[in-house]
Amino acid sequence: PEDAFTGTFHVNEGYEQLDEAYRQAAAGDIPALPPCEVYCHSLTDPSILSADLRAQGMQTLTLFGLHMPARLFADADAKQRAVAATLRSLNSVLAEPIEDCLLGLEALTPPELEAELGMPGGHIFHRDLAWPFAESPEDVGRWGVETEHANVWVCGAGARRGGGVSGIPGHNAARAVLEAMSR
Repeated sequence: PEDAFTGTFHVNEGYEQLDEAYRQAAAGDIPALPPCEVYCHSLTDPSILSADLRAQGMQTLTLFGLHMPARLFADADAKQRAVAATLRSLNSVLAEPIEDCLLGLEALTPPELEAELGMPGGHIFHRDLAWPFAESPEDVGRWGVETEHANVWVCGAGARRGGGVSGIPGHNAARAVLEAMSR
């Protein structure tokens, strides 16, 4: 397992799969096979688990579901449908169903993430997923980190260029600051 999960495990993230999931979400439906990313943080940081769980060989899996905007969770059954769809998505790429391997499962919807962590819209990427090119004149900037406020730059996952956890927005924001200071 150490080698298998040292990075990110991408599930149903091919172009056609992402497109289909987007279309289903845009139509107001939980995607049938949600694309997702799985991480096993306990392999790199075993302190996440108690000594007893580590001794039993337990691990944690963290899954980020994609194309699951907050608006899909307006009704009481949406969370249950999303969890079922996500388990189907995982099982579609595994040799055997994952349910028998789970000691516990905690699922948080975008509205719950917003309430618990203060993330607007529950966005782990700080905004809706979008293509990394300018869609309007307001998006155009030298570094892709500019805002409507002087001397305020976006250096996190919501930046137009880079984003996610690439580190590119931080680099670009630092370059923008250095450039502004040299004027």
